[in-house]
Amino acid sequence: MSEPKPEPGPTLNVPQDVIDHFAKLGVEPATFSGGELGERLGIRIVEASPERVVGTMPVEGARQPYGLLHGGASAALAETLGSIGAMLHAGPGRYAVGVDLNATHHRSATSGLVTGVATAVFRGRTAATYEVAITDDQGRRITSCRLTCMLRDT
Repeated sequence: MSEPKPEPGPTLNVPQDVIDHFAKLGVEPATFSGGELGERLGIRIVEASPERVVGTMPVEGARQPYGLLHGGASAALAETLGSIGAMLHAGPGRYAVGVDLNATHHRSATSGLVTGVATAVFRGRTAATYEVAITDDQGRRITSCRLTCMLRDT
């Protein structure tokens, strides 16, 4: 009987200086999560490039009192994904800061994982904008977001 194949790891097109920076902070590239809040929310990045960032977040632990995924948690997922894309676009010696976030909640999620896909819609020298679609386990869109980040020199 053959051994089961391991799950494929994340596809991270992350520059080495960025990986090194986060490694010094104790963040493993495989769990590139967007800092303390991302870690608390269980955000996991599964694909990252300047053009597209994909990540997941469990609904459990991110519910509001009625048992539904908290809208703020969806917003945090969107800002994490878009910020990572903008940071990767900005390149070495630069960083991204979210300056505008819009979120429209279409339906609720009560369990499972939600998946966010951030797609670049504008990548300039001083700003980057990403559209983020968040879907539930059945592929239904639950939230649509747009994030604009300012790009700054370190």
